Amino acid sequence: MNRAGRVRAETERGQILVIFALVIAAVIAMVGLVLDGSSAFAQRRTEQNVVDIASLAGANAYMNTDDTVAARTAAAIAGARASATKNGYSDGVDGATVGVAVTLKSSGADVQVDITDAHPNNFARIVPGQESWDVSVTATAWAGVIDTAIGAAPWTMHIDAFNEDGSPKYDISNPQSFGTECGDYPEGELDISWTDFNGYDNVNSSEVKDILDGTSVVTATFDLTEGGQYLGQHNEGCHTTLWEKTQANLAGHDVPIPIVGPPTEPYTTCNGTTYENGCFKGWAMFHVTSASGGSDKIITGYFLDNFRGAPLTVGECTPAQAAAGTCGVIIETGDLDTYTVVLTD
Repeated sequence: MNRAGRVRAETERGQILVIFALVIAAVIAMVGLVLDGSSAFAQRRTEQNVVDIASLAGANAYMNTDDTVAARTAAAIAGARASATKNGYSDGVDGATVGVAVTLKSSGADVQVDITDAHPNNFARIVPGQESWDVSVTATAWAGVIDTAIGAAPWTMHIDAFNEDGSPKYDISNPQSFGTECGDYPEGELDISWTDFNGYDNVNSSEVKDILDGTSVVTATFDLTEGGQYLGQHNEGCHTTLWEKTQANLAGHDVPIPIVGPPTEPYTTCNGTTYENGCFKGWAMFHVTSASGGSDKIITGYFLDNFRGAPLTVGECTPAQAAAGTCGVIIETGDLDTYTVVLTD
């Protein structure tokens, strides 16, 4: 082989070595991504378990601290951090960050816990900038009394479903199928009407669907002043699609129901307008056995306890409640309230 041939052959071998090295590096990087990705996913699962437990611990501490809202909030933060620490994650230790935020609701609070920790890579680190990955997770738990639109059913029932002493005519020993006359408000003890908890505009089926499945959280408070606030449809209609939605989302659940009827004496109107039966009277807990649409249009169930002539707050804390300093207070109003800790996110 002449000199020119030898030079060309050596050059080609050098090029092959470079290409081979690049291919090997790419293969190692891809394998590294798979292996480190699996390890990072396992770390994320561990972190998620920790934040779930920590948020529940914080919510439980909030609910069980018998003191001011500030004291409950401090207890929730301390409880969540203690839980995270016990499970291996402390804020500022080994590069981990643990954040706890308490958001006050109309009754109780949301406790959100966020954890971020670095995942040290073993193989993927050969790629510049991939020495480690941040793995972040979050969880939120709610503590308080069931009084939100997620918990309160978006339909109204009539005061005549109760005896004069407030006891229900239809309890667990006497369940009933409640139908509808498709009016703005219930006309009698076995009638119901849909509501979007607004009281001022027409009820829209899609809005009520969002309330039924928890997609929409409505903010409103209904009280007993000046004859009772109006709580009705403002538009007659059966809203046929809502019955099966109720079956899918609320069958087997206990929910607060707004109870309406004639204006509270000595008033002759509610909201300054005459409504024969659409004035808010109070609320009661109701067990939904089933719901059926089509030609039936009935919700079957029974009341769990006596009617309560007390305000019903739905949704998050209103500006008025914030100004009054009543946000986050867990109200003790009687046996109808259900104290709850729920992992919501």
